[in-house]
Amino acid sequence: MIRRFGETPQKGQTYRRRPGAYALLPRDGKLLVTCQYDPDPDIQLPGGGIDPGESPIPALHREVYEETGWKISTPRKLGVFRRFAYMPEYDLWAEKLCHIYVARPLRQVGPPLEEDHEALWMLPQEAAIRLGNAGDRHFAAQLAARL
Repeated sequence: MIRRFGETPQKGQTYRRRPGAYALLPRDGKLLVTCQYDPDPDIQLPGGGIDPGESPIPALHREVYEETGWKISTPRKLGVFRRFAYMPEYDLWAEKLCHIYVARPLRQVGPPLEEDHEALWMLPQEAAIRLGNAGDRHFAAQLAARL
């Protein structure tokens, strides 16, 4: 059974399953995260939706690069969780199936490609408090406990 974080699904609401790949990116005692400023500032693990026909690892590399400008290596899967959410940018009620990886940030190639995103470094303990959803906070807290 896949652990659920966040709000309980609303009765009568149809949700579309949306798989995604997200990364914990530790380096030099800090964690690389992304802040999405629109519609409101939200600290997130870099990552996002796996496109139809795309595998999780290529999606992870693509999404991390788009949201942070960083190239990564050696992703290793830590776990998976699901959450139910409305995604206003897609006008979509989604059952997000979030595959969580830990990977090594190699180098920053440029600024984030996605509009209204900024790459930030923070202590894992701080990320475990400030990340915008409970599932991300859970995995950041597990990583912080190991560092």
